[in-house]
Amino acid sequence: MAKAKSPKTAAGSADKKPVLLSGGNPQIAKGYGDAPVQAYIAAMPGWKSEVGRRLDQLIVEAVPDARKAVKWNSPFYGMEGDGWFLGIHCFAKYIKVAFFRGLSLKPVPPVESKSKDTRYFHIHEDGRLDEEQFVSWVKQASQLPGERM
Repeated sequence: MAKAKSPKTAAGSADKKPVLLSGGNPQIAKGYGDAPVQAYIAAMPGWKSEVGRRLDQLIVEAVPDARKAVKWNSPFYGMEGDGWFLGIHCFAKYIKVAFFRGLSLKPVPPVESKSKDTRYFHIHEDGRLDEEQFVSWVKQASQLPGERM
């Protein structure tokens, strides 16, 4: 007689917590819409999850019609038919926010990229998020041509 599967095994991978990749970045399956982004945010380790929730809230308030996706284990925000304007990625000691047309923002976000147009903003655990500046960058970025990925 075959053994009955335990409820945990029968449920499959739905009960498993996402794997954290190097630097603590959650491994979330590619998907479009709010659900995969919320899964990513919930899986962000430690203090990063709370900051991720706040970033998502600020982005949605600033650009209510922004579309969302998780690609390459990172949340992306963009405009319908116009590509992606922002991405988020967890690292061991900070959260990196990528503005794909950041060189066109005023003021330009502080961290350079190997990509000519992309600029980054890093959020550290002990750092303070200037929400007014962040929202300004989000609004500006959403009005620029997005990155096709």
